[in-house]
Amino acid sequence: MINFRRLAKSFKYAFAGWQKVFWSEQNFRIHNLIALIILILAIFFQIDVLELIIIIFIIGFIFILEIVNTIFERLLDLIKPRFHSYVQDIKDMTAAIVLIGSLVAVIVGFLIFYPYFLSLII
Repeated sequence: MINFRRLAKSFKYAFAGWQKVFWSEQNFRIHNLIALIILILAIFFQIDVLELIIIIFIIGFIFILEIVNTIFERLLDLIKPRFHSYVQDIKDMTAAIVLIGSLVAVIVGFLIFYPYFLSLII
């Protein structure tokens, strides 16, 4: 049986986590702003449902990558970089994961939106 009180608490904690990342991480706020702009463009251009699904999936994927990156950074900050040079390497690598994901998102977004922007010009 579903315990709705426990379920409500789970959502409360999840939204609190979202807020913590949002207010503490500038890049996460930038990703949220870009996601909002992309969704507005998707509505404006009335993109295909499959394209919208891809866009939403990628937005969620980037949010997840950014949150995981933040988790790693905070965990490693507990260890302190002075203990081992690998701490900074790991932080750099998790940042690279977000960068790669973001570059892939830009490429996919370009491929999806290019024909719609082209139709405005022609």
